[in-house]
Amino acid sequence: MSVRTALTAAALTGGLLVGAAAPVLVAAPAAAASLSAPPASSHEIADRDREATTVSVNGEGRATAAPDMAVLAVAVEATEPTAKRALAAQSVAAEAVLAAVRRQGIADRDVQTESLSLNPVYQHTDRAASKLTGYQAGQAFSVRIRDLARTGAVVEAVTAAAGDAARINGVTFDVADPSALRARAREAAHADARTKAEQYARLSGRGLGRLVSVTETGSGTHRPVEVPGAAFEAGKVPVAPGEIRDEVAVTAVYELY
Repeated sequence: MSVRTALTAAALTGGLLVGAAAPVLVAAPAAAASLSAPPASSHEIADRDREATTVSVNGEGRATAAPDMAVLAVAVEATEPTAKRALAAQSVAAEAVLAAVRRQGIADRDVQTESLSLNPVYQHTDRAASKLTGYQAGQAFSVRIRDLARTGAVVEAVTAAAGDAARINGVTFDVADPSALRARAREAAHADARTKAEQYARLSGRGLGRLVSVTETGSGTHRPVEVPGAAFEAGKVPVAPGEIRDEVAVTAVYELY
């Protein structure tokens, strides 16, 4: 049998070559290839890449408002030879302060005791051990003044009532309800993040898609205006409480298409 006749017989018998030699299997044409998906086109690959692309940006927002209240930090102190006398003197000064702020129209709910203390007082010398000379009693209050125009009058009334026992530790100007200020700071932070994302989309030749996530990276920074107690010495009273500022930072993730 010629080689050509043998090949023809093998084709007719399904790929099995019959003869003296051992049987030989001929692979079926492209049988395995039909089980796998066809390769993706370049357009499909590009579409998948574009769908997976995102941009992450940080946004910062600030908002300001005029203060509508002041919180006065005031204290009284008394030093006497004995603890009992120190506490008694402190109590008299504290009652005078409370009576003075009430006369200024401050409600009891706006006055709060922040601390109460009684400490020994020692005299230190280079040649001898420390010597107990008396006791110092003190009490600190926070006074919320809802009428800013009366801040100076309240300070003067407190110092006049308690005399040398009075201590003005400072005044903080703030807003009674900071939620509206915080909301405006968040809006500004969100707008800042979107503006940055739009710019990055243009720079990359893409379009800005949907917002995937937004995270406030902090609880926000509320900045009241603080005036130290030294500002009230020699009759100095603040007349310009300034502005209250609130700051918020966010991280936003947008899709690009």
